[in-house]
Amino acid sequence: MSAVWVDGALRDEAEACVSPFDHGLLTGDGVFETLRVARSTPFAVRRHLDRLARSAAGLRLPCPPPALVRSAMEEVVRANGLTEGRLRVTVTGGPSALGSDRAAVGPTVIVAGGPLPDWPPTADVVVVPWPRNERGALAGLKTVSYGENVVALAHARERGAGEAIFGNLAGNLCEGTGTNVFLVAGGRLLTPPLSAGCLAGVTRELLLELVDVVEDDVPLGALEGAEEAFLTSSTRDLQPIAAVDGRPLPACPGPRTAAAAAAFADLLARDLDP
Repeated sequence: MSAVWVDGALRDEAEACVSPFDHGLLTGDGVFETLRVARSTPFAVRRHLDRLARSAAGLRLPCPPPALVRSAMEEVVRANGLTEGRLRVTVTGGPSALGSDRAAVGPTVIVAGGPLPDWPPTADVVVVPWPRNERGALAGLKTVSYGENVVALAHARERGAGEAIFGNLAGNLCEGTGTNVFLVAGGRLLTPPLSAGCLAGVTRELLLELVDVVEDDVPLGALEGAEEAFLTSSTRDLQPIAAVDGRPLPACPGPRTAAAAAAFADLLARDLDP
């Protein structure tokens, strides 16, 4: 049984609750962040809280003060004895009426912790037939409206893959259900720009500062023909892609993937809030 922080108080998991009228439950009106815990310390807190604030602003949702969220995360880490693990910070519109209108109440704020997923060393991916809308109201926001991701990931699992990959309406590569995508083509390490509709991943952002990466629109079909490719996320770090739609890539991990992974591992070892 784990301890969860809800609206200012640490509670046992069995006792923690939110209103059945919470707007996050009723309409998906909420934002969240998932952080890695390393050496009993949440990693890259500043960057995650900055993104939480951006997502909340995009949803016109009040965001709790960063100091409050930092304190809540520290309480959850201590209460659960997390040395290595993950935290999730969720902020919703709070209790509201049964509709799209948000009530004039404060947000619901939840911080929960748990173990890291047991990711395999490599991932097979499947390109799904449903495009991301890079011009949509929620494009680039990390919201709790994840139904599309649930369907896409189930589609990938049914085909023996570990992640689903989305294109966008322009026919270019976008992102995974919970990952950013990097690939090597023509000797260049590429990743889609934020204008493609992908989330501004924290691991993605750090890699842009650590290694030579070009942000460029890439046709969706280029992933299958990549020299090498990998996924990034806060809990995976870097995960090499072994195959796309059942077609093995030439190298897994390739040299650019290995170099990026080494650079990120070095950062994680020396700076927990870069």
